[in-house]
Amino acid sequence: MLTDTTTRELPEPLSLRRMVGPGIVAVGIGMAAGEIILWPYLTAIGGLGLLWLAFTTLAVQFVINMEIERYTLATGQTALMGFSRWWKGWGIIICLAGAFQYVWPGWATSGSTVFTYLFGGGDPVWITVIGLVLVGALLSVSKVIYKTVERVEVVKVALTLFFLAVVVVFVISLSTWGEGAKATVTDFGQIPEGITFTLILSAIGAAGAGGVHNLVLSNWIRDKRYGMGAHVPRLISPITGQEEAAGADRYQFPVDEASLSRWATWWKRANIEHLATFVAVCFVTISVMSLLAYETLFGRDDLKSDPSFLRIQGEIFSAEVGGWLRLLFLAVAAVSLWAAAMGLLDIIGRLASDFLRRTYLTDSARWTESRVYLAVVWAEIFLGSAILLAGFTQPLGLLIVSTCAASVVTLLYSILLVRLNTRDLPAAIRLRGWRLGGMLIAIAFYGFFAIAMVVTQLQRL
Repeated sequence: MLTDTTTRELPEPLSLRRMVGPGIVAVGIGMAAGEIILWPYLTAIGGLGLLWLAFTTLAVQFVINMEIERYTLATGQTALMGFSRWWKGWGIIICLAGAFQYVWPGWATSGSTVFTYLFGGGDPVWITVIGLVLVGALLSVSKVIYKTVERVEVVKVALTLFFLAVVVVFVISLSTWGEGAKATVTDFGQIPEGITFTLILSAIGAAGAGGVHNLVLSNWIRDKRYGMGAHVPRLISPITGQEEAAGADRYQFPVDEASLSRWATWWKRANIEHLATFVAVCFVTISVMSLLAYETLFGRDDLKSDPSFLRIQGEIFSAEVGGWLRLLFLAVAAVSLWAAAMGLLDIIGRLASDFLRRTYLTDSARWTESRVYLAVVWAEIFLGSAILLAGFTQPLGLLIVSTCAASVVTLLYSILLVRLNTRDLPAAIRLRGWRLGGMLIAIAFYGFFAIAMVVTQLQRL
């Protein structure tokens, strides 16, 4: 399905300060299941020998994420719609995969579970259901939805970084820092005993971002007015905002000296923004939270495969530092997980509404992109609540299902991105050189662990 392309001028680049946002949203949503639960849990049971894998994953994701941004910067179209220009089935497959990835409310349930640790009781299931409804209501009444999500994630990231600074001063010893640095180097490429490939694939999917989470960078940078995305209407609430007129499906800019000069500035600043927000913050968070888990939990034989280890950590903080640190830790964990849950609802809403509106509902006056977005968000809330009320309430199990699915989806669209950015962009700005090599490494990276997980499961059967 090829669509018409409209020629427009590439806008003047925004200042770097004004471009800050999409990376923070991505890290704010991603800084939850992996950084708060999965990576600390792996460290608690297996030691620091997997830190190399977290850092490798972040490097690989930087390359992938910038190729997602490259396409939207150059065309104003999302990467998902770029794939769908060849075959609608790619959009259907990725949207269904995204729905499967996020319909399991593991983040919200984990946040509710931590909430009960903080206040000493309550039913996590009903707390989660009520919380999901409140999040849906907030997204529904947001005039410009991206701005609401960005503000929530900025607050979350700030609170988390404050907590990390506190534990660096009061909890983590110099010897633990030394062991972490040593393990990252000496254990590179090794898998600690007792860590399955399923857990590894799950952890990879939860390091930073993963799955369709990365793809929605296209939508966020477009709403932030990056590059040719400035020509595309933003996603607003059909309840409180004035819907903007629909724009063209895809844009291109004249390939001349002035445009290429502006492009070089856009591309440089987009890379800096993502490195300084997404990659750096994920690197710090995974490192400190893993070292914290090692310092407080490694070697214990009473850890269960659920978020209860967070309660144990809180009790250790209370005994060794003070009750204030326990309260701060659990509060930050609960806020982080719930802010992530809000962002994940936004992700699948954006992904599906962009595809459905521009593929099947182009001529519909009723089903604007904003209305499709809210319909998808509330459908996710309903399905997630139904899953919990049906008895599927184990937070860590739900997270593992979601994050394993994320890794497999990342493998699929990484392959599609290589084709997209080597064939569907002008020669002067397309994917090539070391970044093309990086994308091939990313495909091999995700492919290896996905195949290893499948082989392991077949051997068990």
